[in-house]
Amino acid sequence: MLTNSQIPTVAAESSKSLPAADAQTRVSQFMKQLQDEITESLAKLDGVAKFNEDSWERPEGGGGRSRVLRDGAIFEQAGVNFSEVQGSHLPPSILTQRPEAAGHGFYATGTSLVLHPHNPYVPTVHLNYRYFEAGPVWWFGGGIDLTPYYPFAEDAAHLHKTLKQACDQHHPEYYPVFKRWCDEYFYLKHRDETRGVGGLFFDYQDGQGALYRGPNPNGEAAIYSNQVGTPATRNWEDLFGFIQGCGRAFLPAYVPIVERRHGIEYGDRQRNFQLYRRGRYVEFNLVYDRGTIFGLQTNGRTESILMSLPPLVRWEYGYQPEPNSPEAELYETFLKPQDWINWTPKEC
Repeated sequence: MLTNSQIPTVAAESSKSLPAADAQTRVSQFMKQLQDEITESLAKLDGVAKFNEDSWERPEGGGGRSRVLRDGAIFEQAGVNFSEVQGSHLPPSILTQRPEAAGHGFYATGTSLVLHPHNPYVPTVHLNYRYFEAGPVWWFGGGIDLTPYYPFAEDAAHLHKTLKQACDQHHPEYYPVFKRWCDEYFYLKHRDETRGVGGLFFDYQDGQGALYRGPNPNGEAAIYSNQVGTPATRNWEDLFGFIQGCGRAFLPAYVPIVERRHGIEYGDRQRNFQLYRRGRYVEFNLVYDRGTIFGLQTNGRTESILMSLPPLVRWEYGYQPEPNSPEAELYETFLKPQDWINWTPKEC
């Protein structure tokens, strides 16, 4: 690990925001604890299968714990990973956004998960929260997004309201900026559709400057962030508390959805559509996902990096959903950004 004694002297205004000497240890402990809490709850929810753990070491430094549940009663495959790595230099995928980190060794830790249920009425979900240090440069990043195969507006609203509540405990503008950033990030340009109904996404949060630190200055997230202006400086402790709140919001955001949907009967039509839509998940993760790119560029464990891919998937040339079908509603409404916080059930 890098210690504060290895961090070069920086300007006084920056040094005020440097993390404490035990920052890496504290974040690492939380990320492992989060993995423990989530895997214990998911195994109990599934009721049949258990998580198998692979511990691995990275030759350049660090390692991790990969936990995978397969062929359960609810989850076809569920992976929850913890990693903690260090190295002499950051990969290009990071340096393009944070060039000031060049020339420094780095430390990175995080927890990530992807859950692929059997039942097409239960949505796939992804989570990743992470922490980086590179010399005097540090930041938190991550998020969560929901990918339904069949449209249930109350599920999307529940997830977003739970996430907003977690965000609002730390800053009133976190949710509106990071929700828009999520819609922007989990977007398949070659398909002109979002991956799902979104959630939260943020990166390079070091408590200074604008909340939006992404690549699109003309997007909705940047526009809203510019309207908000630069918030008061937040220190390392503030952001670590925010990450903890977001991580612990996962189970109350997702488990009630699973409990509502996993018992719904389905047939070949629904299963085939689920497998087809899983193809979009594969496309995003192999073409755009920065976690995948970072892991491969830093010589991470390939099996753990690609754990996010579903066990079964299909592609179909020129697929078009039937008009006025649930599948069509998914495309027409749920694969476009929506204001889920203010969604209300339609009166009968």
